[in-house]
Amino acid sequence: MSKLGNLGARLYRGEVGYDFVGKRKIWYGVSILITITAIVGLAVRGLNMGIEFEGGAVFNTPKTSASVSKAEESAEKASGHDAIVQKLGDDTMRIQIAGVDIEKSDQIKKALAEDLDVKAGDINADLVGPSWGEQIANKAWQGLAIFMVLVVIYLAIAFEWRMALAALIALIHDITITVGVYALVGFEVTPGTVIGLLTILGYSLYDTVVVFDSLKEQSKDITKQTRFTYGEISNRSINGTLVRSINTTVVALLPVAGLLFIGGGALGAGMLNDISLSLFVGLAAGAYSSIFIATPLVADFKEREPQMKALKKRVLAKRAAAAAKGESAEAPEYEGDEPDDGAYEDDAAPAVVGPRNQSASRSRGKGRPSGKRR
Repeated sequence: MSKLGNLGARLYRGEVGYDFVGKRKIWYGVSILITITAIVGLAVRGLNMGIEFEGGAVFNTPKTSASVSKAEESAEKASGHDAIVQKLGDDTMRIQIAGVDIEKSDQIKKALAEDLDVKAGDINADLVGPSWGEQIANKAWQGLAIFMVLVVIYLAIAFEWRMALAALIALIHDITITVGVYALVGFEVTPGTVIGLLTILGYSLYDTVVVFDSLKEQSKDITKQTRFTYGEISNRSINGTLVRSINTTVVALLPVAGLLFIGGGALGAGMLNDISLSLFVGLAAGAYSSIFIATPLVADFKEREPQMKALKKRVLAKRAAAAAKGESAEAPEYEGDEPDDGAYEDDAAPAVVGPRNQSASRSRGKGRPSGKRR
């Protein structure tokens, strides 16, 4: 077995692990800092909206030997607006200029033909109205709202409302960071960006649900044992699915990184930036939030319940008593003639203990009293 596979097995069995939930205040602080930075960037710099949302003109030139800088200078001089110029693979150019009407479009077309040494009739000009982009944005917001509502309803039914609330906060966290990065980097926001934002929501939710499913299984009948608090069970769930989360995130990020850094950066295919940046940032933020935000939030919500507070007191009291006797805190719960409230026989150890502890419980039950009152 590989080292990573062996580590994953040990994490799953609870033999090793990192205290994600115990250090949740650190992760909350990091997330708040990143979110504030994203919001400030969005407020100060704003989003660089594409012509699909602002309206404008797109000029496609025939093959030309002119440079991108020359085309950009000519377009901005003729239009009086900022221009985005992309050199395509066959030495043609795509020039986008926002806020241009039909009359201005003809003037820009003539100026480009003269400066780039091409025929005006060979330059294709397409006008885009802002109403079309506005419709796309409205539909995207509607789809996002419907998605959020359905997610909350599903998670509340499949798990519980606290998990639904934690997942919703994590999704909002991911969207805010992704949009803030767009504002800070200055990439153009196009319909491809909207598609990327909607795509990352499903991925982020998938990773979160995997951890929640493990937590639901391990916390079954949690109040009938006194070995672990709810926060510790939450931490075991995160560690048990940690390698899986890392593997799926890396596999998903590799092709997206190829689009962003090779396709959009090295090859200069700017159109790939629209969707690849949102996917790259969103996938990374989604993996982070599922581990460091969503599950620790569930632990915070649950440990405010009276039952979980009482469980925590019993667990800590038992550990303190064991420490006073010089015994291990991992000692079996059900020894002697006075078991804890709701105790099981050793052969019927609760599911919360996990695979390693279940086998240990079975071995302890052989040749010994069950610990039940007679």
